[in-house]
Amino acid sequence: KPGRPHAKMVARLSKNRKKRGHVSAGHGRVGKHRKHPSGRGNAGGQHMHRIMFDKFHPGFFGKVGMRYFHKTKQQFHRPTINIDKIWTLVSAETRKKYANAGPNDKVPVIDVNAAGYFKVLGKGKLPEQPVIVKAKFFSKDAEKKIKAVGGACVLVA
Repeated sequence: KPGRPHAKMVARLSKNRKKRGHVSAGHGRVGKHRKHPSGRGNAGGQHMHRIMFDKFHPGFFGKVGMRYFHKTKQQFHRPTINIDKIWTLVSAETRKKYANAGPNDKVPVIDVNAAGYFKVLGKGKLPEQPVIVKAKFFSKDAEKKIKAVGGACVLVA
């Protein structure tokens, strides 16, 4: 905290004051208190600590799967949105305006691509209000739920 110096422990309270005059200071004469007797960190996982690694961390060593050379991330970029959040992409007035639209009336078009989403997923419920959703990808559940409320799924390249 500003304006207050770092509080240090008083030397006379430290544990090793009691050990003064005792040769090995509680660490034993035979074993001795050495720096890193079994190696630093995860050293020896395949050697002297193998039993511990096999017992508590199975599968720690080795590889799995296939290699993918020159993997470019952009082809896997597929931001998703669930249908329960789809109506947040348009204003509340838009939703009220089309709230009691009939089967032959105009319905709102929600372009999720424009909002930066590529795929529409089917979590949650849609309000009983027809809507046209434009996206690159739809999950089966999302498509089913959008069509159930009288809407349509439009695929966009």
